[in-house]
Amino acid sequence: MKPVSILLFVFSLLLAITAQAGDSAREKEFRIAASLDDTETMTRLLGQGVDVNSANKFGKTALMMAIENNNLDATVLLLARGADVNIVTVAKCTALTFAAENGHDAITALLLERGADITVRTRAGWDALTIASRYGLTDMVEQLLYKGADPNSQDKHGRSALMHAAEKGHPEVAAMLIKSGANMEVPRDKDGATALIIAADRGRTKVIDHLLELGANIDAVDSDGASALIWAIGQDHFAAAEHLIDRGTNIDLQDTDGISALMEAASARSEDMVQLLLENGADPQLKDRKGRTALDIARKRRNPHVIERLVEAEQKRVVH
Repeated sequence: MKPVSILLFVFSLLLAITAQAGDSAREKEFRIAASLDDTETMTRLLGQGVDVNSANKFGKTALMMAIENNNLDATVLLLARGADVNIVTVAKCTALTFAAENGHDAITALLLERGADITVRTRAGWDALTIASRYGLTDMVEQLLYKGADPNSQDKHGRSALMHAAEKGHPEVAAMLIKSGANMEVPRDKDGATALIIAADRGRTKVIDHLLELGANIDAVDSDGASALIWAIGQDHFAAAEHLIDRGTNIDLQDTDGISALMEAASARSEDMVQLLLENGADPQLKDRKGRTALDIARKRRNPHVIERLVEAEQKRVVH
């Protein structure tokens, strides 16, 4: 076969493969029209036989593109023409997860009416409820819970919708999930953390208050035995630590290595945290598994202000 003929053959083969993959010129035009909310062009191309469910190489359909751009008219047209709401992309996304990702309440309602699968998960293990909870989309969370979404399902890191709401600081969503059956103590994530611990780690004081008001265990610990207070101090979230102390957390709780909140504050070289803990009765004489006190740790970290506060605390204990 001549070189030119070989090239023509390969080119023809590539065109055929591309067409099968949903990348013909008309199909591309159709998806672009959906992304632009150009229903006139979409109607014309559908009349010419374009498959309403044709997808690009990533598995993304016209319906998904319309949803990404919040194009309600295009979405309504596609659904009326039989667009499949449960097609899954290469990245394991669906029309519903796209709607959640982009915060489209009205479109989500349409998809749910058409039987959108609420259990499908993306590669990260996020279902639509997880995504909506993460972004604080209360209306969408309410819709999904009404349709039976599981508030205790976990992503690939073991995090539930409640944990995502706690991480991102959405107290209203957290309360809604708990009312619908989300458990505050189990499941745990891969680190053994609860929603309260995650909220403390991110300094989400409003979420902390909501969770505690709804009955969360203030002294629950992770896989390493660390409490929410220790996590808050480790991330230097003063207000979060203050809220937990005011709510009555065990200020002297020690993790599996014997590290207390005061030791964590000394290690973090946080003078304000050390002062807060001492003022609220933290014991400076506690020792970790290596036999070190908070003062020993502070001296190793070479923070003169923290050392001064701890020395003063030791002296006061001797006097009394």
